[in-house]
Parts: sequence; C-alpha cells; structure tokens
Amino acid sequence: MNPTTFYASIMLAAGIGIPVLAALNARLGQHLGSPAAAGFILFIVALTSTACVMMLTSGPSVLKLAPTAPKHLFMAGFLVTFYLLSITWIAPKFGVGNAVFFVLLGQMISAAAIDHWGLFGAQTSPLTFTRALGVGTMALGVWITQLGR
Repeated sequence: MNPTTFYASIMLAAGIGIPVLAALNARLGQHLGSPAAAGFILFIVALTSTACVMMLTSGPSVLKLAPTAPKHLFMAGFLVTFYLLSITWIAPKFGVGNAVFFVLLGQMISAAAIDHWGLFGAQTSPLTFTRALGVGTMALGVWITQLGR
C-alpha cells in the first residue's frame, strides 16, 4: 500500500469515528445527566489509551520536551475539550448528523485557511480557484444533506 492510500485510509477511519464518538458520548451524557461528566470519562479513557500507545512507541522520556514547546501549541487541548463538550451537549438536541455536518463545514473553512497561509507551521497549499470551488462544492453538499431533514 502506498503512503497516500495508507494515510487516507487512516483518516477515513478517523472521520468515520467522529460521528460515532458524538453519538456515543451524547448518549453517555444523557445517561449520566451531565455532558461534562461524559466528557470527563471520555478524557480518562483517552488519556489511558494514549499513555499506552506512548509507552509502546516513544516512551515517557519524550515528555521532557513538553516544557520547551511553544505555549500556543497547548491550545489544542482546549480545542478538543470545546469540541467534545459542545458535541456531547448539542448532538442530543440538534441531532448527530446536524452537529457533525456543521463541524465538517467548520473544518473545511479552517483547513483551507491553515493550508493557504501555512498557519501553525503547516505545509502551504494555496487556495486556488479550483481548491476553493472544491471546498465550496463540499460545503454545498453538506447544506444539501440538511434540506431533507
């Protein structure tokens, strides 16, 4: 399998997992009566599983580099918390599909901006007319899926 196919397959699986995560955690939040408690439990499971992967791949010594990282990079933790808590709270009220579709729209806009300007050290990929048309077509597709609801 070539690297592009491998990477695309992994990201496809991650993409499939996002609505599943939303549905599962939204249901857990309803069961517990607290989206925050559901998020807390999810993060405990995520921390434990991530620690296991880290131990198997790089070991804990890599954590010594964390204090030297630019502080703005830690904002990712707040963003994942915002995503998790918002999807857990909103999905039962708005629908998993609606919630995830608007997340996708936000991801497309943000990804295009990050790629265009090479923000946060990302590889630069200019937003050409063709790419903008593709993003617009995807956004239109997301909007069309909501018309039949």
